[in-house]
Amino acid sequence: MHIQTAAVQTLRHHEHGAVVPPVHLASTFELDPGSEDGSYAYQRGANPTRAQLETVLATLDGADHGFAFASGMAATAAALSTLEVGDEVILPASVYGGTYRFVDLVLPGRGVTGRFVDDLGALTDADFTPATRAIFMETPANPTLRITDLRRLTELAHRHGAIVIVDNTFMTPVLQRPLELGADVVVQSATKYLAGHSDLLAGAITTNDESLAEAFALAQKAQGGVLSPGDSFRLIQGIKTLPLRLERQQANAVAIVDHLRGHDDIAQVWYPGSHSEDEARIHAGQATGTGAVLSFELVPELDRVAFLRALRYPGYAVSLGGVESLICRPATMTHEAMTPQAREKAGISDELLRLSVGIEDITDLLSDLDQALAEAG
Repeated sequence: MHIQTAAVQTLRHHEHGAVVPPVHLASTFELDPGSEDGSYAYQRGANPTRAQLETVLATLDGADHGFAFASGMAATAAALSTLEVGDEVILPASVYGGTYRFVDLVLPGRGVTGRFVDDLGALTDADFTPATRAIFMETPANPTLRITDLRRLTELAHRHGAIVIVDNTFMTPVLQRPLELGADVVVQSATKYLAGHSDLLAGAITTNDESLAEAFALAQKAQGGVLSPGDSFRLIQGIKTLPLRLERQQANAVAIVDHLRGHDDIAQVWYPGSHSEDEARIHAGQATGTGAVLSFELVPELDRVAFLRALRYPGYAVSLGGVESLICRPATMTHEAMTPQAREKAGISDELLRLSVGIEDITDLLSDLDQALAEAG
């Protein structure tokens, strides 16, 4: 199936001929007194509605196993919790602030070391030690939009017995399928594009590795950070329009990039592939689009606060991927957990703005940006 068909048709043949899946709200399920067997026992361990969502998640990623969590960070934490005392994970310096916080503040207490590097794509065999057990990457990176060669890094990591975890939130399976490129685990903040309406928290993990799948199922049952049946249903419904929404969002983002690149009031625009011809080539070889997130800086003469206050349509808020456009300042919002030194190392300046482009009419978005730039002067 093409992904638009899979998004809509993965779940079929519901009870009574219903064209949408039922919502099973039960927290507990009756068992056979003789054998104490049953497909479901307690909602934390498994739930029919969540199971249907997990089937959809796995299908979209071309995975054997899918897992739904209560938030993107719950999914990321579960993926990183497979590491043990003495292990090391290598991450890009520009990783999402929530992931940075977990690796910097939580993992050390578990005896796990996180090593942040300036350019993940520049890793060589010499960068691996016997302790290196995982590589965690975002490509494109948040919010710099830097690109990492998934195939090369996966081959490199596997040579040293390390797994590769990819946060695919920005691309979604519509534009990039890391498992097909060799990655071991894909995590997503399903809050973003998969849900698409800024009205629920959810996280997703997919994998083809049986032992990792067992670990993620245990994380759900033992740690309890699972997605509720109601939100599982709403996420199933949101995913049905994912390809259509993303198509419009990406088209809008391309138009905004072209517009801002030629604007005298814009100092720099970043988008996937913008950093170098090599990164553009790599991205084109592993993804089928540039997505709908871009970052930019105003020229020093402009008043950033005046610009943000003058915007009529993009809301000044964290998060991304919803039908509405949102703009934020990563240094003080999404990446505030990082020290100023860490942000500088990651290439996240105090003036960098990240724009998540929605499905609004492009002429309205462009004229709004122009009037806000004029107000900022």
